[in-house]
Amino acid sequence: MIYLVHTAHRQFLGLAVGFVAWILITATAGINEWRLWHVADVSVITSGVAWVGIWKACFYSHALPQIENCHSIGFSDPFAPSEIPVAQVLMALALFSGLAGNISAAVAMRMAYFSVEDRRNIRLVFVLAGTLYVLTGMLCLVPLLWNMRSVLNNSTIDFPPEFHLPAAPVQQQVGLAIGVGIFASILMLISGLLFLCYQYVWQTLSSEAPTDTSDPLHGPWIDTTLSSQSGLPYGGNQGKENPAFYTEEVS
Repeated sequence: MIYLVHTAHRQFLGLAVGFVAWILITATAGINEWRLWHVADVSVITSGVAWVGIWKACFYSHALPQIENCHSIGFSDPFAPSEIPVAQVLMALALFSGLAGNISAAVAMRMAYFSVEDRRNIRLVFVLAGTLYVLTGMLCLVPLLWNMRSVLNNSTIDFPPEFHLPAAPVQQQVGLAIGVGIFASILMLISGLLFLCYQYVWQTLSSEAPTDTSDPLHGPWIDTTLSSQSGLPYGGNQGKENPAFYTEEVS
């Protein structure tokens, strides 16, 4: 069996980076600050800034009964632009694929770090972990860049009246969630490449197969080493009398 512990340190780092990136992606999906929506009329939105995310829009107001006012944005809401429902779907898929990638990477590192007898599937596990990491990074990166493009173009959203938000803001800014998400996506892609570029899986273990040395009826075979004269048909003591059969006469 090939010793792989000293060859997989970068992949262990990739597992740690992938786990951190998955936590950041989870935070990105829940943060409302995808867009900072600056408004001119501060009679209702007294702070002058609203936070528009992919799940809801929030703002602070001293003119309404509640200081913090939030309204949910559903997948099928007609006023929501295309990038918002697409981001809802892709970010949810990124969470599940990232979790599956972390589990696959943990299994791959267990197979590399510990002496697992049957390692025929180690290539499959490493490739699966790397593919899921890359897929997670792409699923997260696409909606982030799309929403960032809309912010830079100062695209409008026709909010319903109960949102108390104008369709066209004075100015838009990229929120914290987009920056965190892009950083997490890059970390995910790096983790995926580290697992996909593990050369010892692609080269050395391609022809490795487990050796079956067990007897199906009586258990494992026991290898014995014969004496230096074991080449003789009946062992090394052929032609010699056994001294155990001699008795010494006592006079």
